[in-house]
Amino acid sequence: MLKLIFIFLFFPILLFSQSSNVRYKSELGFMVGGAYYIGDLNQFRHFYNTQTAAGLIYRYNAHARLSIRGNISYGNVEASDQDAKKDVYINRNLSFQSRIIEVAGGVEFNYFPFQLGHNRHKGTAYILAEIGLFQMKPMTELNGDLIELQSLGTEGQGSSLSSKGQYGLIQLTVPLGFGFKVALGSRASFNMEYGIRKTFTDYLDDVGSDSYLDLEALTAENGPLAAQLSNRSLDGSRYGKRGTSSTNDWYAFFGASIAFRLGKAGACNQP
Repeated sequence: MLKLIFIFLFFPILLFSQSSNVRYKSELGFMVGGAYYIGDLNQFRHFYNTQTAAGLIYRYNAHARLSIRGNISYGNVEASDQDAKKDVYINRNLSFQSRIIEVAGGVEFNYFPFQLGHNRHKGTAYILAEIGLFQMKPMTELNGDLIELQSLGTEGQGSSLSSKGQYGLIQLTVPLGFGFKVALGSRASFNMEYGIRKTFTDYLDDVGSDSYLDLEALTAENGPLAAQLSNRSLDGSRYGKRGTSSTNDWYAFFGASIAFRLGKAGACNQP
């Protein structure tokens, strides 16, 4: 699925690469920065436990106020109840980490006119709106080993204990963000950007249910490992709070990038 989305977003770049006008209006850049997550194991702390992220960005400058873009982003997110501030979450003792591979496309709206090589339009703030897909891989550590969680069904997914099947590892995402870009002469631009991602899943962290299932029943249905990783509370309570089912998870990418124009100016497109 991710390969198909990649082809859908970036095949037009290759298809029209022979056009000098398209190359002149196109930029290709590389971003480095960070990624973090907001969800059941980190409800409010932005930039908490930020991990390294990187991305590839293609931008087609339709005119001075509007750009059409596509991007591929890669990063890792993680959280642990050991870092929580409330005793109820410290006692819950859950943790996770996941890689995220995202493919998305959308539009940039420039606050001021912007054009590489133009003497007046050298910099602008912008807002970003996209839609795409991301692939996640929630895991947790047990006895020094990383255990993939989705296939276990730690909340009874795929069994008679739950009406839900196993959640998908590929999910829809809606990136929304803002940034600033400044021209570096006529062939390159420097960009700084922050983007929060709305998702439609509560299982980026493998935690979605409000309460724990009966451990004996979960052991019988999905196995002892699923039961062990479902309830890791320090006091052994079966009646504590596991998650918050009313909200979905979010994640964010942010960073700095340098983008380079792919073509030279012709007679019809001089700034």
